[in-house]
Amino acid sequence: MSAYSELHCLSNFSFLHGASHPHELVERAHQLGYQALALTDECSLAGIVRAHISAKALGLKLIVGTQASIEDGPRLVLLARNRTGYHALCRLISKARRTSAKGQYQMYCDDVAALDECLIIMVPGDCERDLNDAQWLAKQHRGQAWIGVALHRGAEDGARLERLRTLSQSSGLPLVATGDVHMHIRERRPLQDTLTAIRHQCSVHDAGHRLFPNGERHLRPVHILQKIYPAALLRETQVIAQRCVFSLDQLSYRYPAEDLPAGMDANDYLRRLTEQGLRTHWPHAVPQRVRQLIEKELQLIQTLDYAHYFLTVHDIMIWARSRGILCQGRGSAANSAVCFVLGITVVNPQRASPLFERFISAERREPPDIDVDFEHQRREEVFQYIYAKYGRKRAALAATVIRYRTKSALRDVGKALGFSSDDLSRISQSLAWWDGTEDLPDRLRALGFDPDATNIQQLLELSQALQGFPRHLSQHVGGFVICESALDALVPIENAGMSERTVIQWDKDDLDAVGLFKIDCLALGMLTAIRKSLQFIAAHEGQKLTIAQILETERTQNEQARAVFTMLGQGHSVGVFQVESRAQMSMLPRMRPRNLYDLTVQTAIVRPGPIQGGMVHPYLERRMRQRDDPNYRPEYPQQLHAILARTHGIPIFQEQVMEVCVVGAGFRPGEADHVRRSMAAWGRSGYGKLERFEKRLKQGFEHNGIKTEFAQRIFEQIKGFADYGFPESHAASFAVLVYVSAWLKRHYPAAFLAGLLNSQPMGFYSPAQLTQDFKRQ
Repeated sequence: MSAYSELHCLSNFSFLHGASHPHELVERAHQLGYQALALTDECSLAGIVRAHISAKALGLKLIVGTQASIEDGPRLVLLARNRTGYHALCRLISKARRTSAKGQYQMYCDDVAALDECLIIMVPGDCERDLNDAQWLAKQHRGQAWIGVALHRGAEDGARLERLRTLSQSSGLPLVATGDVHMHIRERRPLQDTLTAIRHQCSVHDAGHRLFPNGERHLRPVHILQKIYPAALLRETQVIAQRCVFSLDQLSYRYPAEDLPAGMDANDYLRRLTEQGLRTHWPHAVPQRVRQLIEKELQLIQTLDYAHYFLTVHDIMIWARSRGILCQGRGSAANSAVCFVLGITVVNPQRASPLFERFISAERREPPDIDVDFEHQRREEVFQYIYAKYGRKRAALAATVIRYRTKSALRDVGKALGFSSDDLSRISQSLAWWDGTEDLPDRLRALGFDPDATNIQQLLELSQALQGFPRHLSQHVGGFVICESALDALVPIENAGMSERTVIQWDKDDLDAVGLFKIDCLALGMLTAIRKSLQFIAAHEGQKLTIAQILETERTQNEQARAVFTMLGQGHSVGVFQVESRAQMSMLPRMRPRNLYDLTVQTAIVRPGPIQGGMVHPYLERRMRQRDDPNYRPEYPQQLHAILARTHGIPIFQEQVMEVCVVGAGFRPGEADHVRRSMAAWGRSGYGKLERFEKRLKQGFEHNGIKTEFAQRIFEQIKGFADYGFPESHAASFAVLVYVSAWLKRHYPAAFLAGLLNSQPMGFYSPAQLTQDFKRQ
């Protein structure tokens, strides 16, 4: 059997063109015994990381490429032969996208002429200009150009092949077999037709010749291809595949080096700043536990070469604060003692239980990911500072892939199938955001539709198939990717929908796989409200307050702090950060928080994860019993006392689950983080990813003398976290803002209300509702 490599293949990242995910194409090519597969999405590399991950796992050779329509030339397929060719391809796509509006591109013959390191396959289009295009290609890229022959069992295949053979002889370009693949299996043909109709904003019935004439644009078995193509054209695919030796594994990403003091490298400078921070927080003596954490973290940061990343985040925050912009780090970064002493986060390692492996792990060797909240009305200043410092070619936002969900899939498929706008509106309005496809038949029946009717069956099947498909690229809310050299040599950059914004073509979730660092510069309305409130207090009360001074009242538990917690315990929290929802307001009188850690738990416990995991009521019951009876001790394994005591034996946070795995079941810290990731994916991907840890978890508990009943209960709680498990580090950062905003409401209500009103839109309540509540309180 002759070997074959598919050199022209579109995934669903050619938005509304391809009808298969990148991983589906890779898996099918491997199943069919292909030697290689080229992913060639339309002027895009947006799906290449997904394909790379699957191809690497299966051992299939993946060729990186793209297809593009040249404004003054033919439609081309461009394949990266080596790393130099890949860099050139990224720059070509970036130029075509950056000079056009979002979602569009313009590419010219002169742009392609410089691609000496790329292989170029001509895909013939207009018959009248084929010869001119082929001769131009032969002149510019002889030895690197082929004429692609795509045969799809049409009536004109024989004549087409003869015409292309003549063209080959006239131009001197060899022929090669290509599939112009748009789907991994033939069964996706109805979805392919539907996507075409959606793209042309018409119904499938009216699409006519815009649809493919048959279902042959799928990955076909080699023995079928042998019956369609001459053997020489199939062999030529191997010639090209062998010349393409580039893999994404060859990418070399370097984080930009900061301006450093003379005679110091990044690690030396990071240590100096860290020591300065330690002296600021503990001027007399650094607690031994903190010193041990600092040394452990600095050693790992040096080993993994992450120092520049920490220095960059520190620099951005120092710049923002010099401009009077409030900012605060949160998320997994709050697990870092180094981040605390650098002023990136406010979670004191003395008062929290940081689990550094939640942030950085030597086993994962993944880039750290620090989230920093800035005032929402001034974050754009921070963005422009980053762009100005690193330049448009070295800094860009990560992308977010906007995907079809239940409602959007139903709407677009319904239009393509000819459903009326009124019917689609009725269906859409009957669905809640959490409704899945399994709920649709009952919903449709309640609306008077027959779920067994042919058109309804088509609507349901095609909508379900479309869910999860990429619809378009959007910008991440604030994730910046920064590079030491030109970023557009690593990944294409294109314009975002907002002016003065540029984004890379890779989704935020793809960055770890290729080792790119991301700094999340996020917007938080409460920081704006707090700053404005403090300004009003200074202007009208003559008192200059800082967040640090407000937090000191909580640390000392003075009369002001007690008044704040009394107010919260009564459920008077309208306008207070994170605890102003109805669910939070009903929980506050039951929790009756008394300190910052109570607010950390309060922030995290009113979430789907703890609720679904059956953690809320046991926690509240134990908390109330211990409050009434100081001698009460809830039952849980004493081996886990240091981990679970602070939450009365109930694991509320992700870090606790990880620590339970380490201490109770003998997991390594990096392995425990894999449990956390599987836990987060359980709700999306089913039980399989988490199931593989169940046996080992229970065996580890048994080995350490922990009862089976407790092990089973812990595992059920882990499953309950699903997508909604809350990290303690995140909750601890938010708890600070809960207390500060509550303190302002209790002691300076007029200034705080003014700050809220001048920071709209934000929160749950309208300005009128806020004003009425503050008057009542």
